[in-house]
Amino acid sequence: MTAIRLLLVDDDPLVRAGLALMLGGAADVEIVGEAADGAQAEALVERTRPDVVLMDIRMPVLDGLTATERLRAAGPDAPQVVVLTTFHADEQVLRALRAGAAGFVLKDTPPAEILDAVRRVAAGDPVLSPAVTRRLMEQAAGSAADTRRSGARTRVDALAEREREVAVAVGRGLANAAIAAELYMSVATVKTHVSRILAKLGLDNRVQIALLVYDAGLLEEHLGDERDRGGERDKGGRRGKGGKRDE
Repeated sequence: MTAIRLLLVDDDPLVRAGLALMLGGAADVEIVGEAADGAQAEALVERTRPDVVLMDIRMPVLDGLTATERLRAAGPDAPQVVVLTTFHADEQVLRALRAGAAGFVLKDTPPAEILDAVRRVAAGDPVLSPAVTRRLMEQAAGSAADTRRSGARTRVDALAEREREVAVAVGRGLANAAIAAELYMSVATVKTHVSRILAKLGLDNRVQIALLVYDAGLLEEHLGDERDRGGERDKGGRRGKGGKRDE
C-alpha cells in the first residue's frame, strides 16, 4: 500500500514536532515536509506533491485560509486540506470549508483521531460528523445573507429531483449507506448521484454540498416537511405499544 504523503503547516514549531512524532510513526503515513506559514506551504506543495495538508488557520505571512483557497484552486491534482483549529465552528472554519477544505480537526484531538482523519481524507471521505455538521450549519445560518440564499437557490435548481434529494440528505450529515436506505437506492447509485452533484455545482466535496443546500434553505424545508408529516400522523392516530392506534 502506498503511504499517504502528508505536509504539516503550523507556525508553532512545537505543534509541528508533536504532529510529526504522532503521525510519522504510522506505517501508512510519510511526512514529506513542514511549513511555518501558508507561503512556505505553497512552495512545499509544488516540490513534495503531498496527498494531504494539515493546515493551521492563524499564521503570519500567509494565513491558512488564503493558502487553502490557493491550493484548492489548483484543480483536480490539488492536495486535500484538513484545517487545524482551536474552535469548533467559527467563521474562519466555514470559510475554509467553502474554499474546499475536506474538514477540520481540533488541536486537542487525540492523536489516533487525527491519524484517522488523515486516512479518511486521503480516501476521499471528508472529516465532519453529523453533529459537527449541524453546528456548522447553524453558524452558517446566523451569517447567511439574502443574496447568498438567492444565489444558492439558483445553483441548486440545476439539480434533478433525485440529485436534490441526495443533496439534502448529504446536508443532513447522512452517510451513503443511510442515504441509500432512506431513498431506496443502492450505495453505488448514491455515490453516482454525489459525483454528479459535485460536477454540476462545481464543488469539491460533501461538506460544500451541505453548506450549499443549507444556504439555499433546503434543510429548513426538509424539517418543515417532517413536522407536517408528523402532524398528519398525529391527527390520524399513532400506534401504541400494543399495536393499537392512539386516538
